[in-house]
Amino acid sequence: MDKAGLSEKPSSRLSRMGGDIPEAVRDVAPGKVGRGNSSVVASSKMMGMIGGLVGVGAIALGSGVWLASQPPQVAVTGEPTVTPSPANSTPTAAPTATPVENAIAEASLLGHLPYDEAPPEELQAVSGGIMMRQKAAEAFLQMQEAARAEGVNLALISGFRNQKDQEHLFFDVKAERAQVATQRAEVSAPPGYSEHHTGYAMDVGDGDVPATDLSVDFENTRAFKWMQANAARYSFELSFPKNNPQGVSYEPWHWRFVGDRHSLETFYKARTFKRSPSQPVSEPVSNPNSVLPPNPSPNPQPNP
Repeated sequence: MDKAGLSEKPSSRLSRMGGDIPEAVRDVAPGKVGRGNSSVVASSKMMGMIGGLVGVGAIALGSGVWLASQPPQVAVTGEPTVTPSPANSTPTAAPTATPVENAIAEASLLGHLPYDEAPPEELQAVSGGIMMRQKAAEAFLQMQEAARAEGVNLALISGFRNQKDQEHLFFDVKAERAQVATQRAEVSAPPGYSEHHTGYAMDVGDGDVPATDLSVDFENTRAFKWMQANAARYSFELSFPKNNPQGVSYEPWHWRFVGDRHSLETFYKARTFKRSPSQPVSEPVSNPNSVLPPNPSPNPQPNP
């Protein structure tokens, strides 16, 4: 038998196998740790412990920084915290109404304001027995003459009225027309609350179109248009325009004189009147005399 075909000896086979075995397995017997390897393992454990301590320290440091950045917390005791006010602080007063607003609120009746009667010695006849205060009468006559020069016929319907006249216009006419007080107050003032008492107020019509007297239709006449453009030159103004703050019906025929200090003071409260929220604005009355019986008297009954 050829020796070359025989298997190699065990010793030579093991020596060649040793080149394929890892060094650690080769050098360290099972169950035993070499002297050099023990120091490596100990160093690894020590490094792990140090790393753990460093990590814990970093976490603690970060938590401390975060807590320091938070606003201080106030302990809840169950009772509200009261901040004391400075010793020199002044309490804020609640808003109050002005004296004028208080006076108007107390004085008005159904949207009308109280007026005193003009003294008889201050009245002057203007036309057909109609009286007005002297300055108002003079201003009207000048205005009437200027209108006539332009072909416009201003007719004076009513001027000064005393409280007895106003009682008839308010209470008697209210009963004839079966009106409640609030309805009547939309077109006529209660006695003691009419601008006509002052001697400064007047009702005006167009002498060429008498059918429009004391009617909203008067606003379509030449007389009204002329007064709109020129009445202020003679110190007259419309007392109850559309949507007036007193809630009185629109009256294009009712004007008042405001050409001196006394007349301005007399009507000042009316100028600054503020209607309460519960008081509606009256709708214009197309003709306040339309509910009168047929064939009314040729002289329509005046209003506020």
